[in-house]
Amino acid sequence: QVQLVESGGGLVQAGGSLRLSCEISGRAVSTSAMGWFRQAPGKEREFVAAIVWSPDHTYSADDVKGRFTISGDSAKNTVYLQMNSLQPEDTAVYYCAARTTFRFVRSWYVASSYDSWGQGTQVTVSS
Repeated sequence: QVQLVESGGGLVQAGGSLRLSCEISGRAVSTSAMGWFRQAPGKEREFVAAIVWSPDHTYSADDVKGRFTISGDSAKNTVYLQMNSLQPEDTAVYYCAARTTFRFVRSWYVASSYDSWGQGTQVTVSS
């Protein structure tokens, strides 16, 4: 079973920064992409950013472009999310996601394109 383990969440003031990390533990597995989604209270889970391996290509939601940066290492099945200029509206549970198959994907922006998920890490931004 593939397990994704997130870390790095916490409480930060508006304008501050946090760095989230996610790694895959358990059985050896290859991934075609990894990404981050978030879910705020009372809202649906939404796409934040993704990185597709070989060659590495990144995708980001419009409201985080210029503030959040996704990076990672496909050999280590590790992905990071550097979050700068955080705002209260960024408060949410952030979930790491991975795709362990290599079939065609229509969109990297939807949760259904990923087959493995972490438990989530809370990010709270105070005003």
